Amino acid sequence: MTGGAARRLAVRERLPVWLQARCGVEPRTVAAVSVVLVVAVGCAAQQYWSARPQPVTAPAVVVPAPVAASVPAAAPAPASAAAAGGVRIVVDVGGKVREPGVRRLPAGSRVEDALSAAGGVRPGTDTTGLNLARVLVDGEQVLVGAPAPPAGGSAAGVAGGAVGGAGGPGSGPLSLGTATAEQLDRLPGVGPVLAQHIVDFRTARGGFRSVDELRQVNGIGERRFADLRKLVRP
Repeated sequence: MTGGAARRLAVRERLPVWLQARCGVEPRTVAAVSVVLVVAVGCAAQQYWSARPQPVTAPAVVVPAPVAASVPAAAPAPASAAAAGGVRIVVDVGGKVREPGVRRLPAGSRVEDALSAAGGVRPGTDTTGLNLARVLVDGEQVLVGAPAPPAGGSAAGVAGGAVGGAGGPGSGPLSLGTATAEQLDRLPGVGPVLAQHIVDFRTARGGFRSVDELRQVNGIGERRFADLRKLVRP
C-alpha cells in the first residue's frame, strides 16, 4: 500500500460511520467535507471576534466659558452738580438791576450770571459797555448803568455799565479784575505797556485772586509793587 493510500485510509477511519456510508468514503468527498469544516470553523471564529466588547471613549466634557457680568458705565455727573459742590465766590451786584445785593455764585461764573442772579437788568438800561462774558473774581462789585464818576475818577459806568472800583482820588482801590488798560495806565509808575501786561495776565489767569499775584506780571518788581499794593484790589 502506498503512502497516499495509507493516509486516505487513516482519514476514512476517523470519519463517523454514517458519513463513511453516505459518502462512499471517496477521497474527493473526504476532501470536500474537510474544506467545509475548515470554512465553518473560520466563520465561527470571525463572528466571535467581531462580537467581542469594544472599549468606548467617553466624550470630553465642555465647560462653558464664564459670562462676564455687564457693569453699567457710571453716568457722568452733570456740570451743575459739580459746580454746586465746588468753590463759590461772592460778588456785589448794584446799579440798574431788579434785585441788587450780594450774590454767591459758583467759581468761574461770568458777569452775565451775576446779572441773572440779581433778577436781570431793568428795562431801558444800556449795557453795551459791559463785558457780559468776563469771568468774575471773588469780592468784586458789578455796577450796571451807574453814573459816570467825577473828573479824574474811573471811566467805569460810562455807556450803561460799570464793573469794579474806580481809579481816581477818593474812589477807593482800583479793581485789578475789572479795570481797563486806560485805568491801569493812570496808576503811578504804570505806562501803557505795563497796563497791557496786567490785562493780558488777568485774561490768561481768569482774574486776580489776590493783590500779591501782581508780582507775577512781567515788568513789576518789588519796588513798583510796594507803590501799587495800596492802590489796587483783586
